[in-house]
Amino acid sequence: MEIRTLGVLTGGGDAPGLNAALRAVVRRAMQDGIRVLGIHQGWNGLIHGRVEPLTRYSVSGILPRGGTILGTSRTNPVETDEVAERVRANWRKYELDALIVIGGEGTLSAALEIYQRYGYPIVGVPKTIDNDLCGTDMTFGFDTALSVATEAIDRLHTTAESHDRVMVVEVMGRHAGWIAAGSGIAGGADIILVPEHPFRISEVCQILNHRKSLGRFFSIIVVAEDAHPHPDEDFLAPEERERVFQHTRLGGIGHLLAKKIEELTGIETRVTVLGYTQRGGVPTAYDRLLATRLGVKAVEMVCAGEFGCMAALQGMRLVSVPIERAVACIKRLDDELYATARVFFG
Repeated sequence: MEIRTLGVLTGGGDAPGLNAALRAVVRRAMQDGIRVLGIHQGWNGLIHGRVEPLTRYSVSGILPRGGTILGTSRTNPVETDEVAERVRANWRKYELDALIVIGGEGTLSAALEIYQRYGYPIVGVPKTIDNDLCGTDMTFGFDTALSVATEAIDRLHTTAESHDRVMVVEVMGRHAGWIAAGSGIAGGADIILVPEHPFRISEVCQILNHRKSLGRFFSIIVVAEDAHPHPDEDFLAPEERERVFQHTRLGGIGHLLAKKIEELTGIETRVTVLGYTQRGGVPTAYDRLLATRLGVKAVEMVCAGEFGCMAALQGMRLVSVPIERAVACIKRLDDELYATARVFFG
C-alpha cells in the first residue's frame, strides 16, 4: 500500500513530549516524501474537518515545548452513526492513506474500535503521564510528571520540618499508582498511598504517631488521586466518595485524608494538590527522546503496513504490539516497586 498522505492527531489529556512526537512524525515522513496533515483537537478535528498541513517549518522549535500544537480533546469518534459518518466523509475528503493516533487508553480504545469496525489503517503511539498502558514499559509524559512531583515533595520537606506538620501531597494517577510510588520513593516520602493497595487509616496514624515518638515531628504523605481507604476502615461518607471518585474526574482524597489525620492524631496537617502542574511545562530529556523514538517508529510501522498496532518500548527496543493488547487492561503499579516503597514507611 502506497502512503501519500498521513494524518496525525493527539487525543486525551495533554502530556509533555507530544510536540516532540509530532516533530518526529513529520521529519520521518518527509524522508519518504509523505505529506502529513495535522488534525486539530483530537478526534474532534477529524469529525469537523479541522486539518492543516504539517511541514518542517510547522514543527521547527517545538521539541522542548509542553502541550501540543494540535490541541486535544476527549471526543468519541464513534459515539453515534452520524459522528462515524462524518469521520468517514472527512477521511475521504482529505484523502488520508493512514492515521497516527497519539494518546492514552481512551484515545487508543477509540482507535481500535475504528480500526476493527471500519478498517481504517491506524497506528498508535502511547502517551500518558499515568504510565498505565499495557504492552509498553514506559509512556512518554510519565518521566516529566514524576520529576515535577518529586521536586514538589523536595520543596515541601523544608516547610513540613519547619512547622512540625504532616504534609499530604495529592498526585495524579488515574487508577494506577506509578506517579505516587515513583515520586514518593524519589522524594523520601514517609507514607505512600496508591489505588492498588487500599489503605487503613489506623495504620497511617500509627506510623505518624510512631515517628512523633522518635522525635520526627513532621511527615510527608504522598497519595494518588484514586487511592481508596480499605473497606474495613472506610471513613468516607457516601457523598464524599461519589464526589472524589468520579469516573471522569478524580481528586479530593488528599483533603479528606488530612482532615481525618488531624481528627485522630491531633497533628497539624496541610494539603498540596499538584493537579495539572504535573502535565505542564518543559518535557524532560527522557520524554523528548522517548517521544521522538516512538514518533519515528510509528511512521515506519505505517510504511510497513502494521496497522491496528501501537509503537511500544520493551526493554531498550521499540517494537510493534497490537493496540488491542495495549488497552485490554490497566497496567497496575508493579508490586515489587510498592514493596520497595514500604521499606521506607515511617
